[in-house]
Amino acid sequence: MEQHYKLNRVRELADNDEDFIMALASTFLEEVPEDAARLKQAVAENDYHNAYQAAHKMKPTIDLFELGVLPDLIEVQDWGKFLKKDEDISSQLQIVLTSVENAVAEIKSDFGL
Repeated sequence: MEQHYKLNRVRELADNDEDFIMALASTFLEEVPEDAARLKQAVAENDYHNAYQAAHKMKPTIDLFELGVLPDLIEVQDWGKFLKKDEDISSQLQIVLTSVENAVAEIKSDFGL
């Protein structure tokens, strides 16, 4: 439990309301994998605008659940925002995607979702 993510900030935000924590976990599972897939595709297609938007949308949730990859996600976001065409961000992207996959699997297991 809580190996690939942390609930400290979630619990604080929810004031330990277990129903709200469950709702936040469900929202994570609904939105983050979809955004991660969008981010992966955008980077593969050198679609800087969509890469920026997807990464920017993911930041608050990745930070809230403390996946530990916020600096990597920000690098991917900035790659898109500043059109860093000469920069290879594939390793940072892979770190983010792996972290999201691990957190999704663990949250599903931990919350029975």
